[in-house]
Amino acid sequence: MTETPQYLYKVRPSRPAMLTGGPTPAEQEAVSEHFEYLRRLTEEGVVILAGRTLNTDETSFGIVIFKAASPEAARALMEDDPAVRRGVMLAELYPYRVALMGRDAS
Repeated sequence: MTETPQYLYKVRPSRPAMLTGGPTPAEQEAVSEHFEYLRRLTEEGVVILAGRTLNTDETSFGIVIFKAASPEAARALMEDDPAVRRGVMLAELYPYRVALMGRDAS
């Protein structure tokens, strides 16, 4: 039985000042939609893990580890992220494989 391929996309704010000075209303809306998008995909069993660093400088980033049938499907999922689609976050896609995962990652 073949496992579904896994991917990781890394996101970072297109306007880093959003983390220190606060988001604009449009950015806040996009980030809220981003969270709901990932929550739904997590409930559907597509997203394995999603989170972000807690620093608020230009090195801050988030990651999403997920399953997709192909590189094209993975890219489409990343590009459909509302924050990416609306330009609030810049994203990079990588093939990925979870090697180890603790029982309680929370």
